[in-house]
Amino acid sequence: MISSYWPDDYLKKLRSATDAVKNIKAGQRVFIGTSCGEPQHLVRELANQAAGFTDLEIVRLLSLESAPLTLMASEQSRHSFNIRSFYSGSAIWEQLARHRRFFTPINLSAVPHLFRSRQIPVNVALIQVSPPDDFGWMSLGISLDITQAAAFSADLVIAQVNSRMPRVLGRSFLHVNDVDLIVEHDEDLLTIGDFESSATCEMIARHAARLIQDGATLQVGIGATPAALLRALSEKNDLGIHSQVISDGMMELVSRGVINNRKKGLNEGKLVASNAIGTANLYEFLHDNPSIEFHPSDYVNNPSIIAGHNRMTSLNMASIMDLSGQVAVDSLPHTLFSGVTGMLDFVRGSAQAPGGRSILMLPSTSRDGKVSRIIPMLEGKSVVVPRSDVYYVVTEYGAVNLFGKSLEERAVAMISLAHPDFRDELFFNAKKLGLIGQEFDLRQSVHAVYPLRFEEVIHVSGQEVTIRPAKAVDGRRVQEHFYNLDKNDVVSRFFQQKTSFVRDDVASMYQIDYAREMTIVAVTGEFGFGKIVALGGYVLDPSSNMAEVAFSVAREWQGKGLSTIIMRKLVEAAIENGIQGFTAYTSRTNRAMIRLFNTLPYRVQMGYEVDMLVLQCRFDEPAER
Repeated sequence: MISSYWPDDYLKKLRSATDAVKNIKAGQRVFIGTSCGEPQHLVRELANQAAGFTDLEIVRLLSLESAPLTLMASEQSRHSFNIRSFYSGSAIWEQLARHRRFFTPINLSAVPHLFRSRQIPVNVALIQVSPPDDFGWMSLGISLDITQAAAFSADLVIAQVNSRMPRVLGRSFLHVNDVDLIVEHDEDLLTIGDFESSATCEMIARHAARLIQDGATLQVGIGATPAALLRALSEKNDLGIHSQVISDGMMELVSRGVINNRKKGLNEGKLVASNAIGTANLYEFLHDNPSIEFHPSDYVNNPSIIAGHNRMTSLNMASIMDLSGQVAVDSLPHTLFSGVTGMLDFVRGSAQAPGGRSILMLPSTSRDGKVSRIIPMLEGKSVVVPRSDVYYVVTEYGAVNLFGKSLEERAVAMISLAHPDFRDELFFNAKKLGLIGQEFDLRQSVHAVYPLRFEEVIHVSGQEVTIRPAKAVDGRRVQEHFYNLDKNDVVSRFFQQKTSFVRDDVASMYQIDYAREMTIVAVTGEFGFGKIVALGGYVLDPSSNMAEVAFSVAREWQGKGLSTIIMRKLVEAAIENGIQGFTAYTSRTNRAMIRLFNTLPYRVQMGYEVDMLVLQCRFDEPAER
């Protein structure tokens, strides 16, 4: 049997949009290509013919609502349309929030199987493709995700051929033989411009960027905070991309050489995604680019595939979290493309990857600052990420790692990330819920804002050490630091042979306000599980406006310059907070403390009280040359 030549079939399949849409029958399920790849011309015609349909079920992932089918389904033409959406985010979030009943909770990696298995049969697929090449292959371009599975599963495929659709490489192709009707119509693709940033977005981005390692493979969403994050990665090296969506920010990092995909461990040299949302420049960048491959969602979002990447790091937006770490995800006006869809796939896949990290980002309050997005307990909200799957959490007030933490440790950590105006109420409710013991007291630290500017990463003897202010979550680490000190160092620090360091005794070193009290720690190891190897702190005496300082360094880390760095940061913080100088009480034989004070550019006075040496310097008295 001789098959016809595909160009002849192409011509036979040509229709106007009006005639093509008339092939849709009452009661059918119609899939519409997703996000910026939506076939706008076909969708407009579908809306125009709404009065002629009854009980169509519109199936889609993410829509920019170029034709308001959601609104029509709920109000104007409810007998014509019903909506089944696999995405809880939308560019017009307020409308979709009012129509949440249309949402079908499912992980994106499972949707293609839903179509192919005919558990949800697709009768008609409306898609948009590039013109065919010399061999009859048309690319789904910027919208592959679940669109290809829908097209291969549909009884009737209507393709809008648009010359402005980029030809994106990878597994993004359909042949002319795979479609039933063709509508040629050129029009600009849907685009998303720059997101309006804010100080909150920029601070979240700064905190999150510090958790991203050189050589990491990233999954990043779309929105103001993810865009700010990508801008904050300009000094990183050898990053890769395996992400549900590609954006303009990624394109810019590729052009800078920051993203080169050389150390991914899987699909090396290739930027892998399944969708693109951005500007016309981004779409031009994708066209016939051999370094970019689009794959379907059951590959890109497959947790086992995600886990195969080196240092796989997923960065997703949450909208609300409770004190135990449960996560709800709804779209936000400044985030736009939040949603359950692919989040859990990447959260779990990245956590299983070698050196992988799952990072959740959320603003601490609503945009007007009137509502806390960290709440005591999730009620009336769908839990998208269970507390057991939550690792790193970032707000504009810092970052914590909840993995392996008790409910009390989680509550304290989440309170430290909340807006200071809401921390008292959260602390009260945490005690009421039994998440924090009644004896627990956060003191002034409950209102403190973590000073990120004092963080610094150094390398000592080939080992990475983070120098940073102490946090409320450091309680157990501070105790362990003192329990592991050499006996002689304990005497030097506490002026007695001390064997017990209960929480109340050391609380003043981590429950601090970063102004009148400041502790700087040196930490080695994984974020959230690090070991404190040195610490130094000051406590202000308001009567003299002088602060008393004290230090302790683990024996194996002594003589490596950690105290000098910590002292420098303490001086900087003290001067910033209007403190006049430092006083230290130490043993007469503590030459290390004497040398430490003498590194300061201030005149040092020495005196004695009983058996103790007293060192003092004022910041307005420079040392003599």
